[in-house]
Amino acid sequence: MNTFDGLGIAPKLLQILTSLKFTTPTPIQLQSIPVAIEGKDVMGIAQTGTGKTMAFGIPMIQRLAQLKGRGLIILPTRELALQVNQSLQLIGKSLGLKTAVMIGGEPIGRQIRALKQNPHILIGTPGRINDHLEQRTLNLSLVKILVLDEADRMLDMGFEPQIKKILAQIPRERQTMLFSATMPDQIVKIATTYMAQPLRIEVAPAGTTARDIAQEVFFVRKEKKLDLLAKVLSEHKGAVLVFSRTKFGARKIATSVRNMGHAASEIHSNRSLGQRKEALEGFKIGRYRVLVATDIAARGIDVTGIELVLNYDLPENPEDYVHRIGRTGRAGLSGKAISFATPDQRYDVRSIERLIKLTLPVTHAPELSTTPSISPAPARHGYVRQVRGQQPHRREDRSRRSRPKFTSHRGKPTDQGFDAHHRRSNRINYRDDRDSF
Repeated sequence: MNTFDGLGIAPKLLQILTSLKFTTPTPIQLQSIPVAIEGKDVMGIAQTGTGKTMAFGIPMIQRLAQLKGRGLIILPTRELALQVNQSLQLIGKSLGLKTAVMIGGEPIGRQIRALKQNPHILIGTPGRINDHLEQRTLNLSLVKILVLDEADRMLDMGFEPQIKKILAQIPRERQTMLFSATMPDQIVKIATTYMAQPLRIEVAPAGTTARDIAQEVFFVRKEKKLDLLAKVLSEHKGAVLVFSRTKFGARKIATSVRNMGHAASEIHSNRSLGQRKEALEGFKIGRYRVLVATDIAARGIDVTGIELVLNYDLPENPEDYVHRIGRTGRAGLSGKAISFATPDQRYDVRSIERLIKLTLPVTHAPELSTTPSISPAPARHGYVRQVRGQQPHRREDRSRRSRPKFTSHRGKPTDQGFDAHHRRSNRINYRDDRDSF
């Protein structure tokens, strides 16, 4: 059995991990931690829910205990920032670790006070970090370790200009770790521009989905989606995460689900940070069985035990499909993903199949009640399994483009490499509070 022993982790941190019942590293942790502890740049490709936070968090905490500098973690959403902060505090609090979280939706004055406390690790979203830089309340000259978490998502959200501004303020002599579920051309370009010979650690081919997730597609007309949703919810008794493409759709779906008799809430950009926190916490503890979310709002969802992810609307791009269904099938548990597709979305389904390199099973819709649809739109037809005679428009298939090659690392350290480093760098001086927490 693989354990955290022998990965170069300092004895004090190993004791903390053991006390927290962290005994078996995930594949991305097993492969990333030894390399990151050595101070090398890392480009990790792994799906959501595979333990990426600890894969960069443990090395960052250990190395900052030895360096006079700071760590900076940039990520796409405020929910994810809070989740990462919570995870790092879990293992670093007893060491005196101090963090500062910079996100929108919270008073900037409180964040300025936290920055004045000389934190070891800075965590934030691109927009709010730039706000602090413009107001000169943040100095990045001491950053020694940089993490770009869910980098593909940040680019999808249009954060590339803000990220470049931030990187321009960070010393070039640093360690950079980039983690992403997919590997589009933009990510490769960033890696070649801002990273020093990054080691590419790929626990599964880019764009693939977890093996423990059963996936299927229902072709259904738009006006019959709510009827089908009611049927699916009656057949699955566990926690269900429903994805809508728009915030207005999320609100409508959540209202309809509550009218069906299920405890449900929603998270989207029209809800305040407090409302989103309450909805997510309620989903975690079982107050809400169904949570309806948009892609952007869902980036901070880290909940184990989700039985079903349901794509009420297909995502705008295939990469988002990977992110969405990665919310189920975590921590060795099996999961299921169901997607609703309208008859004119056959090409979109094929695009997803090309990315994940799987053929998604198309399932006949179950027999539904003859009672009127919950949706206000009149029901005209039933469900269809396929559409004949339709010629989908063609889009450019970018998956075959040539991409720069990176040093490959498959997580098989040699005795000469990691063990020798372990002897040199696994001691932490815990006497000085600033340098070693």
